[in-house]
Amino acid sequence: MASIGLQKLIDKTKLVNLTPEIDVSKIRVTQPDINRPALQLAGYYQHFDCTRVQVIGFVEYTYLEELEEERKRQMYEQLLSYDIPAVVFSRDLRPDETFLELARKHNVPILSTKVSTSSFMAEAIRWLNVQLAPCMTVHGVLVDVYGEGVLITGESGIGKSEAALELIKRGHRLVTDDAVELRKVSDDTLIGSAPDVTKHFIELRGIGIVDIKALFGASSVKDTQSIDLVIRLEEWDKDKEYDRLGLEETYTEYLGNKVVCHNIPIRPGRNLAVICESAAVNHRQKKMGYNAAQELYARVQRNLARRREEADED
Repeated sequence: MASIGLQKLIDKTKLVNLTPEIDVSKIRVTQPDINRPALQLAGYYQHFDCTRVQVIGFVEYTYLEELEEERKRQMYEQLLSYDIPAVVFSRDLRPDETFLELARKHNVPILSTKVSTSSFMAEAIRWLNVQLAPCMTVHGVLVDVYGEGVLITGESGIGKSEAALELIKRGHRLVTDDAVELRKVSDDTLIGSAPDVTKHFIELRGIGIVDIKALFGASSVKDTQSIDLVIRLEEWDKDKEYDRLGLEETYTEYLGNKVVCHNIPIRPGRNLAVICESAAVNHRQKKMGYNAAQELYARVQRNLARRREEADED
């Protein structure tokens, strides 16, 4: 099961640790969802998912303030006896000393944020969804071309990195070369990123390693990008039939998500960067409702119909 250290969540969302005595370095978060334990504080613990980070908002806080001291202690004891990764108090609310005492007893970190409850939950869930998403690594190059994430794949040495370098010189942005980490953040979205070791580097055969950020500046690189289009480079085969119209989309699948895929045959003299640019813009046009292949097909059909009408009149 995927997990992430609680300290990373603390750093990302700028949480304040109210229980520094508790070592958070060994605590892992395994669920991207976050729970507001309103029902649990009222005594209902059926279907309670204690593996989620718990958030105390203004409503829960004011409810606890109205309880008698003995009842309050019982509710604290019951909630904190579960193996909870952490409890976060939003809106800069501060728990009372009894809550902190029992949290230390049960080794549950208590954190605080100035952000409103809904804003904190939205940001934390969005970030955790990416960090805990199913992940795989594929061989290829990922480039942001006109806002479209283009994943260039193919056999080693076929020219993926050279195509990416030309795209970067034309003003597009590199995400990663050679190894692409794919994360499934939803049933429709794949996010690609670079491993920390190879981030911003490209390998060019005969030259070696090139630091793209150092050569072309910070505007030439990007940390993450959704995968919108796959371009698969392959050696030209004169006996193979290649699609010349593009009326039907072909797809490839990663982590159960389908992505539009174009198989591009490679011959000397073909400008791969221009081909990738054209494929990205054409894909963007299709998403906006215009399909050039269908437009051509419609024109041909109208022309044939007109000729038939003229023949019938004669």
